[in-house]
Amino acid sequence: MCSWVPKAQYLVFTSVYELEHEALDALKRKFSFPVYTLGPTIPYFNLGDESKVATTHSDLNYMKWLDSQPKASVLYISLGSFLSVSSAQMDEIAAGLRSSGVRFLWVGRDKASQLQEGCGDGGLVVPWCDQLKVLSHSSVGGFWSHCGWNSTLEAVFAGVPMLTFPIFWDQVPNSKKIVEDWKIGWRVKREVGWQNLVTREEISGLVKRFMDLESIEVKEMRKRAKDLEEVCRGAIAKGGSTDTNLDAFLSHISQSRRR
Repeated sequence: MCSWVPKAQYLVFTSVYELEHEALDALKRKFSFPVYTLGPTIPYFNLGDESKVATTHSDLNYMKWLDSQPKASVLYISLGSFLSVSSAQMDEIAAGLRSSGVRFLWVGRDKASQLQEGCGDGGLVVPWCDQLKVLSHSSVGGFWSHCGWNSTLEAVFAGVPMLTFPIFWDQVPNSKKIVEDWKIGWRVKREVGWQNLVTREEISGLVKRFMDLESIEVKEMRKRAKDLEEVCRGAIAKGGSTDTNLDAFLSHISQSRRR
C-alpha cells in the first residue's frame, strides 16, 4: 500500500469517520491529498421501501417467523459466503444452539436442511436472507458473525451486539475492534484457527449469557451498540460526516474532470 498511495489523488474508505477517527486522522496527517470516509456502504436506503422486500416463499417465511418472535430474543447467525468453518465445528454449533434454548435464525447456505435437523425446532435455518433487513428487525438481539467488514458495518448500523467468530484476513482485526475498541461484542473463541474447536457446552453457555436481556453486562453492551447506531445514522444525515465527505468527493471528481 505504501508504495502506491503517494501517487493517489485521494483515498476513499467504506467506513464511518467517527468509528475510526484516530486512524483516519493519522492518514490525513500523513498524506497531502484528501481522505474521504463514505460509509457505511450498505443498502440502508432500501430499509424503508416495502417494494424492495423479498417476495419469494422462503423469504416471506423467515420474515414472518421473525415477526412472531419476542423483541430482541433471536440470535442471527451468518458465517460468511467465501470460507466457513469445519464440519465438526458446525456440528458443535448446532448442538450448542439446541442445548441453549435460545431462538435463532441461521444462514446455513447449502447445508440449511442438514443443520435444521441438527438444531431442532428452536430456530430457523435458511439458505439465504436479506441480512440488513434481518439485523434491523426488532426481534433480533444478537449477531454471531465471521466479522467480514460489510457484516460488521451492517450490525453497527442496526445497533446489534455481536458474537465474533473470525477465520482470517481482516476478520481478525475487525473482531478486535468489535470486542476491545467498541466493546459491543464477545469472542466465541479466544484463538483464531481451524484446529481450535469450540465445544457445544461452551457455545450453549456463551449464547445463553449473551442473549440474557436481564444481565447488567449485556445491557451495557447493548447500550453501546445502540450508541454506535446513532453515530452511523448521524453520519449519513444531512450535514453528517459521510454526507459532507460525499459532497466533497463528488466535487473533487468534478473539478478533476474539468482540468
